[in-house]
Amino acid sequence: MDRATLAAYDKQAAAFAQDWHDQPAPVDLHELVSRYFIKGGATADIGCGSGREVAWLNANGFAAEGFDASDGLLTEARTRYPELRFAHAELPELAGIAAASFDNVLCETVIMHLDPAQVAPSVRRMLEITKPGGVLYLSWRVTDGADQRDAHGRLYAAFDTARVRAELAGAEMLLDEEVVSASSGKVIHRLVARRGG
Repeated sequence: MDRATLAAYDKQAAAFAQDWHDQPAPVDLHELVSRYFIKGGATADIGCGSGREVAWLNANGFAAEGFDASDGLLTEARTRYPELRFAHAELPELAGIAAASFDNVLCETVIMHLDPAQVAPSVRRMLEITKPGGVLYLSWRVTDGADQRDAHGRLYAAFDTARVRAELAGAEMLLDEEVVSASSGKVIHRLVARRGG
């Protein structure tokens, strides 16, 4: 994880959490998860932030736990949802998560905060923690040209989608699209892949 991005999330965790929870629910994400994820399956939210989607997943039939690199955001998640499970884990390593642990893996708008050199190993690792026959949902904000940072110092890496697709070459691609996010208004790329047996 990019250190400046992580520092921004830790420093302003409460403000970021409030902003996310004040936004309209991401119904487009929820529709895709409902369509593609294995109902009742063990589910990981990688980069869960303050836990909003972990709560939604659990309330909608997906036994989910959240993982994040920001201790500040994990504190927000545990405060808001004390009955749910959250743990520290950082891409690309995701230390402590065994291979083939989850039926469903969600990683919503996270990998653009990685150094571009970490994108491929992160995608590879997320596919690795997905069970054979399981489903990986991956999205990121698209940045054209050079890497950028926002006013908070968060990195928005520019990288070629082909780098992500190459790591998913052995999986069955269920969805591959670039859209304008209904919740943020930003261009995002979304991929859904089923891991081969």
